[in-house]
Amino acid sequence: MSGHGAIEGSNKRVALLISVLALCLAFSETLGKGAQTEGLGANIEASNQWAYFQARTIRATVLKAADDAVSLVPPGPNAEAIAAKRAEWAKTLARWESEPATGEGRKELAERAKAAQEKRDLALHRYHHYEIASAAFQIGIVLASAEVITGITMLVFAGGLLGLAGAAMLAFGFFAPHALHLFG
Repeated sequence: MSGHGAIEGSNKRVALLISVLALCLAFSETLGKGAQTEGLGANIEASNQWAYFQARTIRATVLKAADDAVSLVPPGPNAEAIAAKRAEWAKTLARWESEPATGEGRKELAERAKAAQEKRDLALHRYHHYEIASAAFQIGIVLASAEVITGITMLVFAGGLLGLAGAAMLAFGFFAPHALHLFG
Protein backbone atom coordinates (compact mmCIF):
# COMPACT_ATOMS: atom_id res chain seq x y z
CA MET A 1 0.00 0.00 0.00
CA SER A 2 2.76 2.47 0.85
CA GLY A 3 4.18 2.11 -2.67
CA HIS A 4 0.82 2.98 -4.16
CA GLY A 5 0.48 6.05 -1.89
CA ALA A 6 3.92 7.29 -2.99
CA ILE A 7 2.85 7.08 -6.61
CA GLU A 8 -0.30 9.02 -5.88
CA GLY A 9 1.72 11.69 -4.05
CA SER A 10 4.10 11.93 -6.99
CA ASN A 11 1.18 12.17 -9.41
CA LYS A 12 -0.31 14.99 -7.33
CA ARG A 13 2.94 16.95 -7.54
CA VAL A 14 3.08 16.37 -11.30
CA ALA A 15 -0.55 17.44 -11.61
CA LEU A 16 0.24 20.58 -9.63
CA LEU A 17 3.21 21.31 -11.92
CA ILE A 18 1.00 20.79 -14.97
CA SER A 19 -1.60 23.14 -13.48
CA VAL A 20 0.99 25.85 -12.85
CA LEU A 21 2.40 25.43 -16.36
CA ALA A 22 -1.12 25.65 -17.82
CA LEU A 23 -1.78 28.84 -15.85
CA CYS A 24 1.48 30.36 -17.10
CA LEU A 25 0.56 29.25 -20.62
CA ALA A 26 -2.76 31.08 -20.33
CA PHE A 27 -0.93 34.26 -19.28
CA SER A 28 1.61 34.04 -22.09
CA GLU A 29 -1.07 33.33 -24.70
CA THR A 30 -3.18 36.26 -23.50
CA LEU A 31 -0.22 38.63 -23.39
CA GLY A 32 0.95 37.36 -26.77
CA LYS A 33 -2.42 37.97 -28.41
CA GLY A 34 -2.57 41.45 -26.86
CA ALA A 35 0.95 42.28 -28.10
CA GLN A 36 0.12 40.95 -31.55
CA THR A 37 -3.04 43.06 -31.73
CA GLU A 38 -1.18 46.13 -30.50
CA GLY A 39 1.55 45.55 -33.09
CA LEU A 40 -0.97 45.25 -35.91
CA GLY A 41 -2.79 48.39 -34.80
CA ALA A 42 0.43 50.37 -34.57
CA ASN A 43 1.48 49.09 -38.01
CA ILE A 44 -1.81 50.31 -39.49
CA GLU A 45 -1.35 53.67 -37.74
CA ALA A 46 2.19 54.01 -39.15
CA SER A 47 0.95 53.11 -42.64
CA ASN A 48 -1.83 55.68 -42.41
CA GLN A 49 0.56 58.40 -41.26
CA TRP A 50 3.06 57.60 -44.03
CA ALA A 51 0.25 57.59 -46.62
CA TYR A 52 -0.88 61.03 -45.43
CA PHE A 53 2.78 62.16 -45.51
CA GLN A 54 3.08 60.95 -49.11
CA ALA A 55 -0.16 62.69 -50.08
CA ARG A 56 1.16 65.95 -48.64
CA THR A 57 4.44 65.43 -50.51
CA ILE A 58 2.65 64.86 -53.81
CA ARG A 59 0.43 67.89 -53.34
CA ALA A 60 3.47 70.02 -52.44
CA THR A 61 5.35 68.77 -55.50
CA VAL A 62 2.44 69.63 -57.79
CA LEU A 63 2.08 73.09 -56.24
CA LYS A 64 5.85 73.69 -56.45
CA ALA A 65 5.82 72.68 -60.13
CA ALA A 66 2.94 75.09 -60.78
CA ASP A 67 4.82 77.86 -58.96
CA ASP A 68 7.97 77.14 -60.99
CA ALA A 69 5.97 77.28 -64.22
CA VAL A 70 4.31 80.56 -63.26
CA SER A 71 7.68 82.05 -62.32
CA LEU A 72 8.75 81.64 -65.95
CA VAL A 73 5.87 83.76 -67.27
CA PRO A 74 7.12 87.22 -68.23
CA PRO A 75 5.66 90.08 -66.17
CA GLY A 76 2.47 91.43 -67.64
CA PRO A 77 -0.74 93.14 -66.70
CA ASN A 78 -1.52 90.39 -64.11
CA ALA A 79 1.89 90.61 -62.40
CA GLU A 80 0.35 91.68 -59.07
CA ALA A 81 -2.22 88.88 -59.08
CA ILE A 82 0.44 86.34 -60.01
CA ALA A 83 2.75 87.59 -57.25
CA ALA A 84 -0.11 87.36 -54.73
CA LYS A 85 -0.95 83.83 -55.84
CA ARG A 86 2.71 82.78 -55.63
CA ALA A 87 2.92 84.24 -52.10
CA GLU A 88 -0.22 82.29 -51.15
CA TRP A 89 1.32 79.12 -52.58
CA ALA A 90 4.53 79.72 -50.62
CA LYS A 91 2.51 79.99 -47.37
CA THR A 92 0.61 76.82 -48.25
CA LEU A 93 3.86 74.96 -48.97
CA ALA A 94 5.33 76.11 -45.65
CA ARG A 95 2.16 75.03 -43.81
CA TRP A 96 2.22 71.62 -45.49
CA GLU A 97 5.86 71.21 -44.45
CA SER A 98 5.19 71.93 -40.77
CA GLU A 99 1.84 72.59 -39.12
CA PRO A 100 2.25 72.21 -35.34
CA ALA A 101 -1.24 73.53 -34.58
CA THR A 102 -2.98 70.62 -36.31
CA GLY A 103 -0.11 68.12 -36.44
CA GLU A 104 -0.75 67.59 -40.13
CA GLY A 105 2.45 68.97 -41.63
CA ARG A 106 4.92 66.59 -43.21
CA LYS A 107 7.31 67.03 -40.27
CA GLU A 108 4.63 66.16 -37.70
CA LEU A 109 3.25 63.30 -39.79
CA ALA A 110 6.72 61.76 -40.09
CA GLU A 111 7.22 62.03 -36.32
CA ARG A 112 3.87 60.35 -35.63
CA ALA A 113 4.60 57.60 -38.17
CA LYS A 114 7.99 56.91 -36.61
CA ALA A 115 6.44 56.80 -33.12
CA ALA A 116 3.85 54.29 -34.36
CA GLN A 117 6.63 52.20 -35.91
CA GLU A 118 8.51 52.16 -32.59
CA LYS A 119 5.32 51.11 -30.79
CA ARG A 120 4.82 48.35 -33.39
CA ASP A 121 8.39 47.12 -33.02
CA LEU A 122 8.11 46.99 -29.23
CA ALA A 123 4.84 45.07 -29.42
CA LEU A 124 6.35 42.58 -31.88
CA HIS A 125 9.40 42.05 -29.66
CA ARG A 126 7.02 41.28 -26.80
CA TYR A 127 4.93 39.01 -29.01
CA HIS A 128 7.95 36.91 -30.00
CA HIS A 129 8.99 36.47 -26.37
CA TYR A 130 5.46 35.43 -25.40
CA GLU A 131 5.30 32.95 -28.26
CA ILE A 132 8.53 31.27 -27.16
CA ALA A 133 7.26 31.26 -23.56
CA SER A 134 4.04 29.59 -24.72
CA ALA A 135 5.99 26.92 -26.59
CA ALA A 136 8.14 26.23 -23.52
CA PHE A 137 5.05 25.92 -21.29
CA GLN A 138 3.31 23.63 -23.79
CA ILE A 139 6.30 21.32 -24.12
CA GLY A 140 6.74 21.37 -20.34
CA ILE A 141 3.11 20.26 -19.93
CA VAL A 142 3.60 17.43 -22.42
CA LEU A 143 6.79 16.21 -20.72
CA ALA A 144 5.28 16.35 -17.24
CA SER A 145 2.18 14.51 -18.50
CA ALA A 146 4.38 11.85 -20.09
CA GLU A 147 6.01 11.20 -16.69
CA VAL A 148 2.65 10.15 -15.26
CA ILE A 149 2.38 7.47 -17.96
CA THR A 150 6.02 6.37 -18.15
CA GLY A 151 7.20 6.97 -14.60
CA ILE A 152 10.43 8.50 -15.93
CA THR A 153 11.20 11.14 -13.30
CA MET A 154 13.57 13.02 -15.61
CA LEU A 155 10.57 14.09 -17.70
CA VAL A 156 9.14 16.05 -14.76
CA PHE A 157 12.46 17.81 -14.24
CA ALA A 158 12.68 18.62 -17.94
CA GLY A 159 9.09 19.91 -17.87
CA GLY A 160 9.87 22.03 -14.80
CA LEU A 161 13.00 23.46 -16.44
CA LEU A 162 11.03 24.34 -19.54
CA GLY A 163 8.48 26.00 -17.28
CA LEU A 164 11.25 28.11 -15.75
CA ALA A 165 12.56 28.97 -19.22
CA GLY A 166 9.03 29.94 -20.26
CA ALA A 167 8.67 32.10 -17.15
CA ALA A 168 11.97 33.82 -18.00
CA MET A 169 10.79 34.50 -21.56
CA LEU A 170 7.49 35.79 -20.21
CA ALA A 171 9.39 38.16 -17.90
CA PHE A 172 11.66 39.34 -20.72
CA GLY A 173 8.64 40.01 -22.91
CA PHE A 174 6.87 41.95 -20.19
CA PHE A 175 9.73 43.88 -18.57
CA ALA A 176 12.61 44.00 -21.06
CA PRO A 177 11.59 43.02 -24.59
CA HIS A 178 14.68 44.70 -26.12
CA ALA A 179 17.15 43.06 -23.74
CA LEU A 180 17.08 39.71 -25.51
CA HIS A 181 17.17 39.78 -29.32
CA LEU A 182 15.53 36.72 -30.78
CA PHE A 183 14.30 37.74 -34.22
CA GLY A 184 15.33 40.50 -36.67
